[in-house]
Amino acid sequence: MANVKMIAPQTFQPEHMRVAAYCRVSSDSKDQLHSYAAQIRSYTEEIAQHDGWELVDVYADEGLTGTRMDKREDFNRMMRDCRKGKIDRILVKSVSRFARNTKDCLSTLRELSALGVSVQFEKENIDTKTLTTELMVSVSGSLAQQESISISANQKISYQRRMERGEFITCSAPYGYRIIDKKNLEIIPEEATTVQWIFDAYLNGRSAEWIADQLTRRGIENTNTRKPWTAYGIRYILRNEKYIGDALGQKKFTKGFPFFRKRNHGEQEQYYVENTHLPIIERERFEKVQNLLQQKAKRKKPTRSQYPLTRKIICEKCGTPFIRRETAKGLVTWACRTHDRNAADCPVGRIPETEIHAAFIRMYRKLKENADMILNPAMDQLNALETILRQNNPKMLMINKAIAEATEESHKISTLRANGLLDADACAVRMNAISAKLTQLRGERRRLSENEALDETMDAIRKMTDVIKNGPEQMNIFDEDLFDSLVEKVIAESQTRIRFRLYGGLKLAEQLEVAAR
Repeated sequence: MANVKMIAPQTFQPEHMRVAAYCRVSSDSKDQLHSYAAQIRSYTEEIAQHDGWELVDVYADEGLTGTRMDKREDFNRMMRDCRKGKIDRILVKSVSRFARNTKDCLSTLRELSALGVSVQFEKENIDTKTLTTELMVSVSGSLAQQESISISANQKISYQRRMERGEFITCSAPYGYRIIDKKNLEIIPEEATTVQWIFDAYLNGRSAEWIADQLTRRGIENTNTRKPWTAYGIRYILRNEKYIGDALGQKKFTKGFPFFRKRNHGEQEQYYVENTHLPIIERERFEKVQNLLQQKAKRKKPTRSQYPLTRKIICEKCGTPFIRRETAKGLVTWACRTHDRNAADCPVGRIPETEIHAAFIRMYRKLKENADMILNPAMDQLNALETILRQNNPKMLMINKAIAEATEESHKISTLRANGLLDADACAVRMNAISAKLTQLRGERRRLSENEALDETMDAIRKMTDVIKNGPEQMNIFDEDLFDSLVEKVIAESQTRIRFRLYGGLKLAEQLEVAAR
């Protein structure tokens, strides 16, 4: 019989463990902010006390939801640093601080494991270096997920009870109103005049597109969204019952996990409450507008399917998106909306779709043949820039420490004031100074974080390089999938010249051979 000797697996650890910490608070209350400051201080001290441990950074997100990972800036920054090989170990207070979604939690831990990064959860006493880690994290992650769902369910019940009692609920005021006393709507006279003009213009036969264009031309600011006026926004105003003093509750509802908002088309109960606030529009005029909207909706043609170039082409002269036009003979062109309405307002005329397709094919061939000359230098420049920017990394840690110290001082002052040990005036002066300091520090942290956009650009260029290298050697027919993978926007410089803006920021111009008349 053969002599078999088992060799136990060895655990290899780097001589210097590069350790990071992640902490998160779920609200902006003073107690939670104190917890946030305490976590930063605690992890900084803990890592410093371990021989061979090197502190990379303390990644911290304030006042953000834990159910969606795409909304946590510092968490995503930490993951990018892990992918670059800058972190060996991550310390986290609990699974619920890491993620409240089991699926995201496990997929993230699997990725970190593949990268050679271990995670230690303090509360659950879980270390992902152990063999049964994934099972334990799955259970803990499920508990955290159920906790989040339970909190959401309690909030839903609270909202529903208030709606059943006819209590007015609103999170944001529609254009023409402002919120007072946290729950009541007050009319803004100058905006109310604009709302009345919108209703009158629509009743006089003007389209929502025309109304939006006129408001923009007159320089009237859309204070509700801080964005340009659109036909969609005008139609939303025309349909909004709040302008007659009523309120419809639960127009949207929360669904799924991670949670997302969905418009209520009858799936959930709705509550209509009359006379909750002062109206801007008379009921008779409002009803006439609703009838007119319904009549126009019946006459409206079915929405066409989206084409590959839809919302991709932008006019360089006026910034307007291009629209697809097709003649009775089947000739397809793309036209600047401004030029299409009035040729004198924009000189960029219609461009045949076949010419745009041909230009893309030519551009792709050039990239395919000269990828090393075009893409490699771009990556080299970005790598050099990243090296320079990374020299500022220690500043991020210093700023996080300063924020933690200032926040903790704020908490101590509040405690002294609550116990009657600090004069109110002295407290106000000190709190104002701390608030100003925190504003400055957080602004500096945001400015430094903007450098992380460089990582996204580099990733986009890497992906684009892979698409081109793996793409067809010869392309004689327009490829929709390849176009979507490479082109972010098409800028129409003129009727005879366009510029492709690729993902990652690279811009390549092509001369068109034939232009539409």
